[in-house]
Amino acid sequence: MQVGEARIGIDAPPGFADTGFTGSPRLQELAESLTSASNRILLFAISDLDLRKFMVGDPPELRRYMIAVTPKSVERERVTRTTFDQLVGDVLRALGPAAPPEKPAAEYLDAQPPGKPNLLAELRREPEIVSVLQGTRLPPHGRSDEKPLYLLTTTTFMLLRGKALNLSVYSAYESPADLEWIRSITARWIGELQRLNNR
Repeated sequence: MQVGEARIGIDAPPGFADTGFTGSPRLQELAESLTSASNRILLFAISDLDLRKFMVGDPPELRRYMIAVTPKSVERERVTRTTFDQLVGDVLRALGPAAPPEKPAAEYLDAQPPGKPNLLAELRREPEIVSVLQGTRLPPHGRSDEKPLYLLTTTTFMLLRGKALNLSVYSAYESPADLEWIRSITARWIGELQRLNNR
């Protein structure tokens, strides 16, 4: 994929498929709702199962999905390490302090305002890769006795071939297995993009 003057290799991890070929306004709207208008969407991927459902006219679950974007403001520039550090620093400062590591994620999120993204953990910090895990308790739909719903998100900033990429993975959070899955798929996606772009 062309990003400014650079050719960036970008693909969804196994089990997920880019939705760009569908031309679906609904999927395009969902992708656009996940990121700022100041970003260019490079990839929006849903699970293979959701894509199969969508292609035959059934509603997809959209329990897990992912998006890759790049800031339009620096898309045509070669991003230096200093600029990358500034971009990442601005976002991390806005997130605030991380949750206490000894506290269960759901318990911590229950004490936070609904709809507010909360930093749960820093997953990786290297000169050209920074990755964090966030959690959100979703606002209730009506009944006061309904079970709380949670959303997990990983946000990863990568400097690849002089370009700043922002990768986000989303998952419903119903059990510790969802936490393990989102950590694992994020690490795998980072590794695959590094291999694709180190050739």
